[in-house]
Amino acid sequence: MSGFENLLAEEISNLGGSQIEMLNRAVSFEGDIEVLYQVNLWARTAIRVIQPILEFKAHNETVLYKRLRRYDWTNLIPLDKTFKINSNVHSEVFTHSKYVALKTKDAIVDTFREKYNGERPNIELENPDFLLDVHCNKVDFVISIDSSGESLHKRGYRQKERRAPLNETLAAGMIMLSGWDKKMPLLDPMCGSGTILIEALLIARNIPPRFNRTHFAFMNWPEYNDELWRTIKLKSLATVKEGPVPLLFGFDIDPDEYAQTKKLLKSLDMDTYIDLHKIDFFSHECISESGFIITNPPYGLRIEQDDINDFYKNIGDTFKKHYQGWTAWVLSGNKEALKFLGLRTSKKMTLYNGAIECKYHRYDLYRGSKKQP
Repeated sequence: MSGFENLLAEEISNLGGSQIEMLNRAVSFEGDIEVLYQVNLWARTAIRVIQPILEFKAHNETVLYKRLRRYDWTNLIPLDKTFKINSNVHSEVFTHSKYVALKTKDAIVDTFREKYNGERPNIELENPDFLLDVHCNKVDFVISIDSSGESLHKRGYRQKERRAPLNETLAAGMIMLSGWDKKMPLLDPMCGSGTILIEALLIARNIPPRFNRTHFAFMNWPEYNDELWRTIKLKSLATVKEGPVPLLFGFDIDPDEYAQTKKLLKSLDMDTYIDLHKIDFFSHECISESGFIITNPPYGLRIEQDDINDFYKNIGDTFKKHYQGWTAWVLSGNKEALKFLGLRTSKKMTLYNGAIECKYHRYDLYRGSKKQP
């Protein structure tokens, strides 16, 4: 995910990866099958883990097909399994990603038909056993197999889609970038579905973000080692921190949002760790002399600009009035509204909430003035 390359590289290094290289919205690394399992389980800022299996150059569709036919796909995909192909193309020669995916499918299917007297595995678009990734840059092709399956931002704790939920990976990255020390109080004053607070608790207690995930694509691979996977998960339990956790609390004025998030926290046995309140942030005073605010307020996509500007001004006024001594981080896709916070920005970053380019700003809420606290 864009903006998290450094975080992800550090995570992978801590999990045993080597030869780490930061790319555009990606990180490459080397490691054995245990490292691959560990990254899928532990990397909080990863979206998916793919393993390259084939690299070549192709200057036209005929060469593309021939190079793909050289690989024995029957050693990778069992006949009774399903597969799907995603393609990402940046080329003047190959101008349609769907066509590249189709030629790749044809080569794979023809390989099976030749070996198994016309039989072949089926295509499955929704939940394939094997997901192949085709990346084309000009005439350079990299074919990879996806080890994750469902996107790694899906931790397994969200029961159903909520209204404009914050991506779990984005929430975790926001916390990790903030400098929160896992000791100070952390508040999300407009917590919605509670994603920031849940991810903060997982980080504070060192719980693997995908411990509740029951399936990964690598479990369909012929070389899948179930004993190794069970051992890795068992060892991860030993790293979970017991005892008191920092004060984690959230506000939301919407009664439906509050009720659903309260129900979710209770189902996850997190309601004793995360303090949730159905109150208006603008009328509430803080309960600690210092702490961190990490929040993702509305961007105003369905609100008049004047109204959203006033809304952000109220956020800034509340910060200044009630949260002196705190550090606030605000993620917003509305750059104009951010100006109405009326606060001096001490750090600026660009992150993406889905396709929306957002600014992630830090505000140090000093008591008195910065020169003379």
